[in-house]
Amino acid sequence: MPSKYDDRSMALHRELTGKIETGLKTKIETIDDLSTAYTPGVAAPCRAIDENPALARELTIKGNSVAIVTDGSAVLGLGNIGPEAAMPVMEGKAMLFKAFADIDAWPICLGTQDEQEIIDTVTRIAPGFGGVNLEDIAAPRCFHIEAALQNLGIPVFHDDQHGTAIVLLAALINAAKVVGKELTDLRVVISGAGAAGSAIAGLLRCVNQDETVCVPVRDVIVCDSRGAIHARREGLSPEKMGLLAYTNRENRSGSIQEVLEGADVFVGVSVGGLLKRADVEHMAADPIILAMANPDPEIEPDEAKAAGAAVVGTGRSDHPNQVNNVLAFPGLFRGALDARAPTITAKMKLAAAYALAEAVGTPTADRVLPDPLDKSVVPKIAKAVAEAWDGKPAVLPG
Repeated sequence: MPSKYDDRSMALHRELTGKIETGLKTKIETIDDLSTAYTPGVAAPCRAIDENPALARELTIKGNSVAIVTDGSAVLGLGNIGPEAAMPVMEGKAMLFKAFADIDAWPICLGTQDEQEIIDTVTRIAPGFGGVNLEDIAAPRCFHIEAALQNLGIPVFHDDQHGTAIVLLAALINAAKVVGKELTDLRVVISGAGAAGSAIAGLLRCVNQDETVCVPVRDVIVCDSRGAIHARREGLSPEKMGLLAYTNRENRSGSIQEVLEGADVFVGVSVGGLLKRADVEHMAADPIILAMANPDPEIEPDEAKAAGAAVVGTGRSDHPNQVNNVLAFPGLFRGALDARAPTITAKMKLAAAYALAEAVGTPTADRVLPDPLDKSVVPKIAKAVAEAWDGKPAVLPG
């Protein structure tokens, strides 16, 4: 669906020939400048890094750089449009890294959608970067790629999965406060079993910050286009079978409308127009609706509120409570780079979610998340994430 920004965006991109460029941190105006920054002076840091590779984080851009890697297979709501067409989105992501967290990021748009080739390529370019943000790679390939790249010595993070999950959890933390319910008492139904839906379900396995015990929400039911994912369903992929280790404890079956009855929370990462007013009316008292399909949410906010929804969030900026990944990934990577963490752990994700929730102050029905343009959020998340890195790459229980 065309938007009112289409023509303006086309003009901007054509005028600028893209949205990012490299800049110099020191001047090159004299022979002395050249000799210091380049030959012969540059040999000194080269020798130092050769003797101690860890110095690359101090002496080169590695310490403050992120590669934004995509194969263009799952871009926004546009689908599999390929690497060239994905470039404007990756440039935008690089802009956000710089504007919000002062991180230098580069779009790396790959001319392959072969899982192993992507893994091999990222492995080979990793020495030049301090972190890798995987972006817009279709499921289930994105799961396998991220898992295979966790031992590179730098954080590798698929934002479509975990960035969405972190912001969603922050919204849920504050929405539960607004409606007077405990997180651990919530029954959650998720529409969408792809990258975002699966990561949200995974993060809801542990919604407390107590390091000694992991407490989940009461239950999560994940639905795909065929309805609830349950143990009796035939033809489930390995990834969907894996979800059953920690979801749908009562093994409920049926359509999303059926399993939504009595639920406290609806989380939508699927398709617009999925729910009707009656579906919300059949939920528990004071239901929370986080309908994030773009550009059209699973149910329009006005319709959800008319049906009794106490808190409503979407993925759109023209409605209150925008669930936007820009609230998470800049601060998350800033904290990980500052801590020189080699990975991003479950504890760091939880710390990011709670720091984001606390950045609101006193939440209300129309403000369970900060404004996406609020740059004061990044330092708060970065601090919490850096402090959460303790050298122990904890994994959520399966």
